[in-house]
Amino acid sequence: MGLIALVNSDKAVLGKVREAFRHGGKNIGYSVRVIAAEHRVQESLNYDLPELVMMNCGDPVIRLSAIADQVRKDSWLHSFGIIGLYDSSKQDEKALAEELRDLNLLVMLDYSRIRSHLLKCVSIIIENWQLIFQREVSNRLVENMSGSFLIENDTLAVPIYASIPVTNLVQMGFLHSEDKMGLQLALSELIVNAIEHGNCGITYEEKSAGMAHGLSVVDLVMEKCTDPEIDKKRVRFTWESDKKKTKFVIRDEGLGFDVSSMRRKTASQDPYAFHGRGIKMAELFCSELSYNGKGNEVSFTVYHSEGGGRQTPEGFSGEEVICPGKGAQIFSEGEQGDFLYYISSGHFSVYHKGHQVGSLTPADIFMGEMSFLLNNRRSATVIADEDAKLVKISRKSFVEVMKHYPHYGIFLSKLLARKLARSNEERTALA
Repeated sequence: MGLIALVNSDKAVLGKVREAFRHGGKNIGYSVRVIAAEHRVQESLNYDLPELVMMNCGDPVIRLSAIADQVRKDSWLHSFGIIGLYDSSKQDEKALAEELRDLNLLVMLDYSRIRSHLLKCVSIIIENWQLIFQREVSNRLVENMSGSFLIENDTLAVPIYASIPVTNLVQMGFLHSEDKMGLQLALSELIVNAIEHGNCGITYEEKSAGMAHGLSVVDLVMEKCTDPEIDKKRVRFTWESDKKKTKFVIRDEGLGFDVSSMRRKTASQDPYAFHGRGIKMAELFCSELSYNGKGNEVSFTVYHSEGGGRQTPEGFSGEEVICPGKGAQIFSEGEQGDFLYYISSGHFSVYHKGHQVGSLTPADIFMGEMSFLLNNRRSATVIADEDAKLVKISRKSFVEVMKHYPHYGIFLSKLLARKLARSNEERTALA
């Protein structure tokens, strides 16, 4: 079982958190440890090694500035993600995000949304474990940053998915804080569009009629999802950043739509009207917005703020980037494990003696690490299930990075322990 730390001394906030975790909290496989005194924070973060920290940014006793300073001073503390909890009636989210800018802040959540959204936030982050380490890995090891979500037809959860990459861009200095809300709203609208019109197939006329009878988009989507075939559809949301720009892609499993026809219908209406709002908002905040021919995939680019970027990573930025296509073999069983691979994007199947025994995604972060570390031959064959991107890391580069950043030993230990635990669970299930 993993560990989540709650840095908080406020009883009212603690009550909200407990209520959020009361239903379903035990199912996430993590325990929550409360740190209610400032002098205990550093010790707990250093030695308990939580993977996720929920931090009350408005705590009356524990000073946010003091905790942030402690984390900045010790790089051993950087291998966890932060969910910031704050009171929007008294605190400014932009100011708080700026104060925590160089820390691994994943999500900011207002007190009023703790009961309804906190457990969902935690679940999304845990299911996409690589997000916790993405900032540190992309800062130190690789040049590009990427991520992906497979989103269920839950429109209420969409702002959480949209918030994570946008918050990360602000933290990295790639996006001005005043632009955060606009981009987040644009992403949310486009993802909701993909759920509403794509997966659920709600037409312009159906939506108009539903709205006229007092129904919301949430109501319409829930009604459509009573059909199991619609309910199982998902939206794939991906992004990839380099020094200059971030490209977002949103793809649904629907039949698509006539983009030109929709643009003509909505050309003369208010940008915030119910129909076509997602496209119009995205065009206000993004560049190069385009749909595929079918109309079930939209992509757009956000160019980074001038002067806000990061330094060139000192780790594996010079290593070879490979882009295997669907069906490509990455390495084969029995060959020498001379390289480690950082998974930037893609899905891979793992085969042992001709039988599929597992799969790998960006959530696994690396592939081939066991034979690489032990200087052994590969125990399995790995094949790409789709177009992918990998960083091929040599033994020399890996050793040099470990010399410069020894705290990655803990990071790698966690990674290997997590994979071993998953392997044991799979074997137990098959027994």
